[in-house]
Amino acid sequence: MTSKTTYQGGCHCGRVRFRVRGDLGTASECNCSMCNKKGFIHLVVSPSDFEVIQGRDELATYQFNTGTAKHTFCKTCGIHPFYVPRSDPDKIDVNVRCLDDVDPSQIQTRFFDGKNWEQAIQGHLPWRDGP
Repeated sequence: MTSKTTYQGGCHCGRVRFRVRGDLGTASECNCSMCNKKGFIHLVVSPSDFEVIQGRDELATYQFNTGTAKHTFCKTCGIHPFYVPRSDPDKIDVNVRCLDDVDPSQIQTRFFDGKNWEQAIQGHLPWRDGP
């Protein structure tokens, strides 16, 4: 059973704003080079639970390796509030650190070994939003 709540969030400068509906109990952290450097706490949701409410034109996208993940960031402040993940390219992965009025230190996250992505992904996707 999930406990979805609606949150709003955005980038540092405020040009990009979004609304998301999700369960923080599914949040995860990954030790891959990208997530580690960004300090990303993952909340993966379906596109129907996510909406950019301001600043879509303020976003830029970075892709590398397989090109599947679409790492979006604000062109002005450089913050990465959400992206399309390689593990779930049909979902949106929101950075919990970018949610308004949410204290990341109060969230118990799951761990994903992204340094060994190919092996770790075969077992399961700990942050999946339901079945």
